[in-house]
Amino acid sequence: MVDVPPPILEPRRLAFVTSTPLSVAGGSGTFVGIRELSRAVARRGIAVSMHAPAFRGPSDTATRWAFNRTVAPRLRAGEYDWVVGFDLDGYHYGRHPTAPYVASIKGVIADELRNERGMVRLLLGLQARCERRAVERARVVVATSQYSRRRIAEAYAVPPAKIVVVPELIDLQAWSAVAAARGLPAEPPAILSVAHMYPRKNLGLLLRACACLRRTGVPFQAWLVGDGPCRREWERLRDRLELRSAVHFLGTVPRRELEARYRQAALFCLPSRQEGFGIVFLEAMACGIPVVAARAAAVPETVAEGEVGLLVHPDDPDELAEALAALLRDRGRRRAMGAAGQARVEQYGADRVAHRFVTEVESALSGR
Repeated sequence: MVDVPPPILEPRRLAFVTSTPLSVAGGSGTFVGIRELSRAVARRGIAVSMHAPAFRGPSDTATRWAFNRTVAPRLRAGEYDWVVGFDLDGYHYGRHPTAPYVASIKGVIADELRNERGMVRLLLGLQARCERRAVERARVVVATSQYSRRRIAEAYAVPPAKIVVVPELIDLQAWSAVAAARGLPAEPPAILSVAHMYPRKNLGLLLRACACLRRTGVPFQAWLVGDGPCRREWERLRDRLELRSAVHFLGTVPRRELEARYRQAALFCLPSRQEGFGIVFLEAMACGIPVVAARAAAVPETVAEGEVGLLVHPDDPDELAEALAALLRDRGRRRAMGAAGQARVEQYGADRVAHRFVTEVESALSGR
């Protein structure tokens, strides 16, 4: 057991450590969650020092490993009350910490890799070994959902008592302004999906469901926002299903355009097989549009089934098509679910969640 100073329970200076690219294109929802948490914690009067790689390119396994080796001495030399590492980051610092080390797991890598294949799966396996070391060495582990808490405990053999649950957060003020500016919806009604296009996002299922909608004569269009390794494969599937006129791959778009798509969409759909939480579901709820998603992983914790949206089996395109059709045909139901989503998302406001993050970690460090 490494000797470290006793934890400071009312922190004044934190180090946030992340090798996730500091952009939506590179870092996706993980970047958004870290950025908003740092801003909300700072509003509590706690200084946050962000430690991230200087480069802006993709964050592969080698660069993440090199970053963790080089950042550890700087963290040990700093005067921090806590050092918070996200996902695997900070694991090397955790070998000989000079302040309490907290591992905040945004996505359980050992869980995510189960949907990958080939070299990507192999490299994620190496990252998962580092993440295992991070949670083993941390004083406290933060999970974003009960599902993630279970997967951390199972995959990394971490005592559940060491893990606290703090959900993801959202800038409600910004997204409420988007909702307030909603005008006339797109015609035909638009299905919006936003994702970094990894296999686990399961957008092939959405494309097959769209083909079912076309066969049954349900008017729709689909906007797929984001990029990633599966984009070309899914574009080819779209073309084979003869959906080019209805389904549009938009790539990574500027924030202003993304907001416009949320304002004009009839509903949001992302049928992921694996989500540690799902920040995009909060965005959809904040914008007042219903969600259709898969009944898998942490999604049911975020998307209250029958209240703010509909959940389906992650392998059934016919069931997904039926759920989409039910909402596309019923504007009143969409409005009711959208309003319920706006009420539910209040609990995920950035300041409220930041308060919970600080108090949960304080309590765990003190053994309360």
